[in-house]
Amino acid sequence: MSGTPSFPRRLQNLPFWAVHLASLSAFFVEFEWKWVGLCVFVYYARMFGITAGYHRYFSHRTYRMNRFWQFVMAWLGASSLQMGPLWWAAHHRHHHRHSDAPEDIHSPLQKGFWYSHCFWFLDGHNDRTRSELIPDLMRYPELRWLNRWYVVPGVVLAVSCLAWGGVPALVWGFAVSTTLLWHGTFTINSLAHVFGSRRFETSDTSRNNFWLALLTMGEGWHNNHHRYQSSTNQGFFWWEIDASYYVLRALALLGVVSKLQKAPLHRILPAGQVWEPGVAPSEG
Repeated sequence: MSGTPSFPRRLQNLPFWAVHLASLSAFFVEFEWKWVGLCVFVYYARMFGITAGYHRYFSHRTYRMNRFWQFVMAWLGASSLQMGPLWWAAHHRHHHRHSDAPEDIHSPLQKGFWYSHCFWFLDGHNDRTRSELIPDLMRYPELRWLNRWYVVPGVVLAVSCLAWGGVPALVWGFAVSTTLLWHGTFTINSLAHVFGSRRFETSDTSRNNFWLALLTMGEGWHNNHHRYQSSTNQGFFWWEIDASYYVLRALALLGVVSKLQKAPLHRILPAGQVWEPGVAPSEG
């Protein structure tokens, strides 16, 4: 796709806007701080499903887990209602092949802020799962099923919130949390290629951004990620907070995941820079 993007209207887009509208009802239900706590918990739990699952596992295969936990992670990611794991991974692999080039479907350089932020996600031209990019994932029938019925985990979450805490839990735990989660995730496409610092001279405009890293459990270290995509950790230094990696380290101790990969800093730092623990490398 090149030039001015088109936006075929789809019935599938109506729930996206409906959830946004439903989140506004937070101003009309009885307020309690426990609902805010629920919102934050569900937000970060599902953000982990996207960052550690959809992104670092399914898209980049930076660590390993067995088939059962693979499906659990896919289910958690799908509960974010950002399409299925196969669709997500295939589009992300395509992004890395063509990052910030005309073929990149969500480059802010090529498409502008709003299209790169969320309209690409709503554009019917991008509905197809690019199965040719994910042969390693297509062989799992349970992932193909979840990719088709990706709305099921989100519906289960909404019903569970309603059953547990009534309308306030539904509003805060599902509607508000989902709206914030969508836009938190989308900032990596729209903002992490525009605002921040560049440690590495990559072929794209990826940047490191501390605030986006907090918002997305470590995904804000985007220039690091584009420099070494097979690394499980995206915060390369101890001061680069990467909550997704910390949780994965804990899961590795429990035997849930294994073979976490780390970037070989002595090989990938810019020419002339030597890694000294506790000393920050210079950034552009």
